[in-house]
Amino acid sequence: MKKTTIPLPFLKNFIKCGTIGWCMEITFTALGALRRRELPLIGQTSLWMFPIYGCAAFFQPVFLLFRHCHLLVRGTVYALSIFGAEYTSGRLLQKHALCPWNYNRCRWHVNGLIRIDFFPFWFMAGLLFEHILAPHQGKNC
Repeated sequence: MKKTTIPLPFLKNFIKCGTIGWCMEITFTALGALRRRELPLIGQTSLWMFPIYGCAAFFQPVFLLFRHCHLLVRGTVYALSIFGAEYTSGRLLQKHALCPWNYNRCRWHVNGLIRIDFFPFWFMAGLLFEHILAPHQGKNC
């Protein structure tokens, strides 16, 4: 029986994306605390979020495919993809009572799993992951 192994570059990207995602989420929630005037600026995340953010590594072929498209097209594709991943992972976690987020009290939510008003944040996050996983070569774009 042949043993299947995960390619090292993919594993490194998965860990990199998971770590960056955690850092983004902690920073984002800490800035939310600042908005509420909670000056200790405590940010938070969940261990479940590491593999969810790590899955951005699967998008490397998409980043390479879209790298010659306009910034608005790329960012929109990435944001919509992230919405899909967030909704799907949230549904899966919700089935097991493990979902660490619930947007039911927010105005622009979909089934409490995604927030449409987060589109600009996911747009920028997608471009950040693109920059990390598929840096542009030269001045083609």
